[in-house]
Amino acid sequence: MSRTLWVALAVAALALAARGQAGSGVEPVLTVDFSNPGASPSHWMLTLHPDGSGHFYSELGSRPADGSQSVEAPNVDRDIRVNGEFAERVFQTARHHRLFKVECESHLKVAFQGWKKLSYRGPDGEGTCEFNYSKDKEIQALGDSLTAVAGTILEGARLETLLLHDPLGLDRETEYLVEAAGDGRVQQICTIRRILERLAEDEGVMERVRRRAKILLARADG
Repeated sequence: MSRTLWVALAVAALALAARGQAGSGVEPVLTVDFSNPGASPSHWMLTLHPDGSGHFYSELGSRPADGSQSVEAPNVDRDIRVNGEFAERVFQTARHHRLFKVECESHLKVAFQGWKKLSYRGPDGEGTCEFNYSKDKEIQALGDSLTAVAGTILEGARLETLLLHDPLGLDRETEYLVEAAGDGRVQQICTIRRILERLAEDEGVMERVRRRAKILLARADG
């Protein structure tokens, strides 16, 4: 067999293998599954892909999680998108921790914050770990960040509900959201860009609500 023919066959074989892998539908996906029976929502699930696309689903619980919100978010079931840099950090953390095939829970006596189950599945393997509080700073930080993203999405749902049923309540809610975005309690404002754009352009809401929406949109673009 000539060298040229051998190279051609090798290239063709690699192309077929790559096509088969692509056609298998296997791509990296990371999921955080949160549950806390005493909170509302009592359960939510956030799924992310490396390109920043994802999905969020939540179920109402028995009572509001705290007194900071004027209205509970309805059940949420929608596609979302985070920015690429955030998604890259999420998947990099998974790779740094053996795709979550590690012990996450600290077993320390700390306040219950809700169970967070991190799961990874992809062509390079899969793994799952679950924790309330982790001694691993990177794992704990990842859980905090993903919880903050969920908080943002839920805030967006609250804003949508208030715009329809209680426009005056947008004043308090947008004030809270600006404060929470400043201290990190909510992250990835880009996930609620649509409702913020509606508020920024709606002359039927308070001027300070429109102004805060514009401030938050600037954060989403940053």
